Amino acid sequence: MPTFASTPAPVMTIWDAPVTANQRVPGIWHVTTASHGGFILSEERQAAMPEALRLDGTSYEEDVNWSLVVLAFPDELRAASDSTFAIEADLAHQIARSWLPDRYTAFTGTPVEPRESYVLQRRAAYEANIGKIVVVSAFGDWADWVPAGKVGVIGRRLRSVNHLGNATYEGADSRALVDADRYSSSAIVNAFDAIGAEPLA
Repeated sequence: MPTFASTPAPVMTIWDAPVTANQRVPGIWHVTTASHGGFILSEERQAAMPEALRLDGTSYEEDVNWSLVVLAFPDELRAASDSTFAIEADLAHQIARSWLPDRYTAFTGTPVEPRESYVLQRRAAYEANIGKIVVVSAFGDWADWVPAGKVGVIGRRLRSVNHLGNATYEGADSRALVDADRYSSSAIVNAFDAIGAEPLA
């Protein structure tokens, strides 16, 4: 196992000045700021990150990307006897499978099942509706143009979806009404044809 040098605490991060800074193992700082936080890697650590897990910069934010650092250096973090690692190890795998499935598979060699990944579910849902007009915003009957018992929807034609499950659209907006019981705000995609949307002139 290579050895890494300890580094000075970061004095500034992409999220703001650190409120706390803890060097978990040499070259891996966990920082918090008034607004956000995550791991900050030394240049040496960044260079040692496996290609499948390495981001362009040395900041790995606390919502999702921190999991990449834990996946990359589990033995050292475990050996440091940090009380949080037992929780982090399992959580890192879960988060990476759900939100970074391509990176996870490339690093571990283990394919991620759609049921394990919100991103894969989003990609599949959007891919199945490419070329269709889908809902991009919705309004209840509190809006002056939506009758009681209806949902007013604005739709656009779905052009593509990227690896993160984010869609792109094309063409002009289409306005329509749909029966309230046919519209699901929790669905990943509501295609006009699937929910029986009635276009408005």
